[in-house]
Amino acid sequence: METNILITSFFFILGLLIGSFLNAAIYRTETKKSLRGRSFCPHCKHQLSFWDLVPIFSYLFLRGRCRYCKKSISPQYPLVELATGILFAAISLKFILPTLLTINNTTYQIPNTLYFILYSLFLLFISAILVFIFTYDLKHSIIPDKIVVPAILISLVAIVSLWGLNALSFPQNAIEIAFSAISRAFFGVAAGAGLFFLLVFVSKGKWMGGGDVKLGILMGLFLGFPNILVALFFAFLTGALVGLALIALRLKKFGQTVPFGPFLVAATFFALFFGGVIISLYLSLLI
Repeated sequence: METNILITSFFFILGLLIGSFLNAAIYRTETKKSLRGRSFCPHCKHQLSFWDLVPIFSYLFLRGRCRYCKKSISPQYPLVELATGILFAAISLKFILPTLLTINNTTYQIPNTLYFILYSLFLLFISAILVFIFTYDLKHSIIPDKIVVPAILISLVAIVSLWGLNALSFPQNAIEIAFSAISRAFFGVAAGAGLFFLLVFVSKGKWMGGGDVKLGILMGLFLGFPNILVALFFAFLTGALVGLALIALRLKKFGQTVPFGPFLVAATFFALFFGGVIISLYLSLLI
């Protein structure tokens, strides 16, 4: 139990640090600045010290204001840090810890250990990318190609590598493993990107943008089939409900667009953690 708490705490702290980096990456992507160089206040441009950059605590200690110019710091910074920390901790509890506890019981130690490391890095990396996309699209109504396209390519490499390591662990089932991996990825991408591409084509870009299509590809690779179906259903359901609520509150007019990327990202995480349970419940109702 103590070991589990320590490991989960480690991933929570790691998530806080990654969230802090994501905030810097979001700002520098917005302003077209390089990721290199020291962090600085976006208002007065003063370089920030270590104590100004401690995730969440610096924001609370400074009461949401820059130490130097006293101007307000956006609440985006602690929220992204906290969300990434909670997300990483949840991933460790759901996926990493169970695998870590059973990995020593397998026959092929090296392939399984490498599979565990690569799979964990894949989950954490794509999750961080999705947090970036959520925040950036919410602020600017655009999903940067320079973020989503490399993530798609890395996902393809990761999926192929994971299949190879899995096949080494179970060589007698290599063909079955390959077919399962390819079909999950193919149908996942077809369901995610195919639907969005159709909506873009029919509406001539008024309902959806090209960024949503690329995000659909990433979702399909990340979730696979059939979990992608849960994500799509949840995204359109929550998007419709929020859209109607905004219209009812007169914050939006009918016909005005709302960034759909945040709904897709939230739905992706929902499907990642609960997709299997929901699909099992749905199938049990049909039988």
